[in-house]
Amino acid sequence: MSARLPQRRLLLVHAHPDDETINNGATMARHAAEGAGVTLLTCTLGEHGEIIPPELAELEWDKGDQLGGYRVSELAAAMSALGVRDHRFLGGAGRFRDSGMIGTAANDGPRAFWRVARDPAVFAEAVGYAVDVVRDVRPQVVVTYDPNGGYGHPDHIAAHRVAMAGVESAADESLVTGRPAWAVSKVYWNVQPRSAAERGQVALAAAPEISFRVPAAEDLDDVVDDESVTAVVDGSEQLAAKTAALAAHATQVRVAGEFFALSNGLGFAIDAVECYRLVRGRAGAPFDAQGREQDLFGGLEVAPPSPAPGGGGGSPVQPPQ
Repeated sequence: MSARLPQRRLLLVHAHPDDETINNGATMARHAAEGAGVTLLTCTLGEHGEIIPPELAELEWDKGDQLGGYRVSELAAAMSALGVRDHRFLGGAGRFRDSGMIGTAANDGPRAFWRVARDPAVFAEAVGYAVDVVRDVRPQVVVTYDPNGGYGHPDHIAAHRVAMAGVESAADESLVTGRPAWAVSKVYWNVQPRSAAERGQVALAAAPEISFRVPAAEDLDDVVDDESVTAVVDGSEQLAAKTAALAAHATQVRVAGEFFALSNGLGFAIDAVECYRLVRGRAGAPFDAQGREQDLFGGLEVAPPSPAPGGGGGSPVQPPQ
C-alpha cells in the first residue's frame, strides 16, 4: 500500500449533491476529523431537483437549465463544511444527468443516469468509472443505497447497482484497467430506523416555532425496522458541521434549528447518529448494547484513527504508486 494513502479509507457513492449530507454527513465529518481518507463519488449534478428559493427559479431545467452547475458549487461548500477534500463525479462532472423522478420524461434523456438500468453498454461504462475510483482510492469500506435506492428514486437505484458492480469488478484481477485490483472489505447500505424517524416526528410536533410539516405515517415508507440496523455511527460532535453542510445545499434544503426540509415542506430531525446495514464483510468490535457495530472499520486490521493536523479533513487521497 502506498505510504501516501491514509490508513483508513471510506468511499461513499451517491446519486445527487445533498444525498451525501442527508444520509452520511455526520459519518463523513467524523471520519475526516479522525484523519481517515473520505471520498465522495456523486453520479449526477442533480439537474432536475426542485428549487426552493424563488429567486433561483430561473435555474430550473425547463428555464435556464443551470441548476446542475449551481449545485456543483453547493456540493463544494458542503464538503468544505464536512472537512472532506476528495469529492468526484462519476465519469466527470456532467457525464450522467439527473433522471428526474420515476415515470417522468427525464428518465429517457440521452445522458439520463437511469439508462444504466436499461442499456448494458451504458451500465458497463458507468461501472468502469466506478472501478477506476475504487482502484484509485482503495477503500476498505464502501457506503451506498439499498437496492430500492432508499425510496425508489431511479438515480438512487442506479447508483446502488453501479456501486455494487463496481466493488465486485474492482476485485477482478482479470479486468485490466491500468490500476491493480482492489478488494473492498466491507459494504454498508444507508438505513433509517423507524424509531429514529418517529422520535423526529415527536420532536418536530413539539416545536411549533418550526414551520415545517410533521410527516404522517405514510410519509415514512422508506424507514426500516430497527432490527435491520447493524451499525451506528455517533457523529454528535459533528452535528454543527452536518447542519452547515445541509444549509450549503440551499436550492434543495431548508434548515431551521435542529430540523431540515426538502421542497415538499416535510420536516425531519437532523440526525447526528447515522445508521447502516452491513451487507458485505464481517462485523467487528466495538459493539453497542444492541450488538450493533459502532465503527464502520470495526474488525479490520487498519490503524486506529488519529486526528488530522489542525482538526480534521485528513490527507487528500493520492493515486497509488
